[in-house]
Amino acid sequence: MFFLTMPVSTEALKQDLDGLTDNQLQQVADFIAFLKFRSQLHHREIPDPTQLAALFAEFAEEDRDLAEAGMGDYAVMLQQED
Repeated sequence: MFFLTMPVSTEALKQDLDGLTDNQLQQVADFIAFLKFRSQLHHREIPDPTQLAALFAEFAEEDRDLAEAGMGDYAVMLQQED
């Protein structure tokens, strides 16, 4: 399929929208929401790798402690099953 790009005016779009069915209007609304979402993805700020490393380091010890506590609970549950 080949589409020609033509200049678009707000008034022309409003007239086109006025002629659409409710179902077609819903499809247009869905497409606009998709375009907004896609635009947000392209404009998202990429975190600095050094900031990420600092965050990971900050929570590493806590994560390790939680994992060890979880393993202790798991071992107790295994003994209870036997």
